[in-house]
Amino acid sequence: MGIFGRKNTTDTTSTTATAPTAAVSPELAALTGTYTIDPAHTTIGFVARHAMVTNVKGGFQEFEGTLHLDGGDPAKSSAVIEVRMDSIDTGSSDRDTHLKSSDFFKTDEFPTMTFRSTKAEALGGDDYRITGDLSLLGVTKPLSIDLEFNGAARDPFGNERVGFEGKTEILRSEWGLTWNAALETGGVLVSDKIKLVFDISAIKQA
Repeated sequence: MGIFGRKNTTDTTSTTATAPTAAVSPELAALTGTYTIDPAHTTIGFVARHAMVTNVKGGFQEFEGTLHLDGGDPAKSSAVIEVRMDSIDTGSSDRDTHLKSSDFFKTDEFPTMTFRSTKAEALGGDDYRITGDLSLLGVTKPLSIDLEFNGAARDPFGNERVGFEGKTEILRSEWGLTWNAALETGGVLVSDKIKLVFDISAIKQA
């Protein structure tokens, strides 16, 4: 059973057989400990459709979080991430200022976005799904993220690292992000669907 797996405890009515468990990465199954996300080598980003014709990519520069991995009891694994919303960076200072304003993230009133895991599932091999609560603009809703385990290694400075890539999609309107502008040719300036992407490197705590 992998770090993000969960045992099937459902009883059967006619036999003692249990449902099959997805085979998971032995490397990940062997890991146990608490890991601190390394902001210098981690990306928390997003992609939004702009004017119906192109994608705008951005990310956040300031965040912190921990991963607790338990190979012996996957149900005890968990993740918590907190992001400073005023650290948003899309490569355009004018656009970033607008995103921080009352039209979008209202960073003066809601300075952080948080994700706290509530469930994890092994999908087989290095693939996992973690589900939790995403809190943004005073709204908390469930969110599932598909993850791929990239491996574990000891870096040249003696740190034990693990790496994950993740992705998911949200409808920003569900968190109260409804600002938009109509286009003369039809459609809207900013898509409701937003892609979230994660490239995480975390260091094991002593």
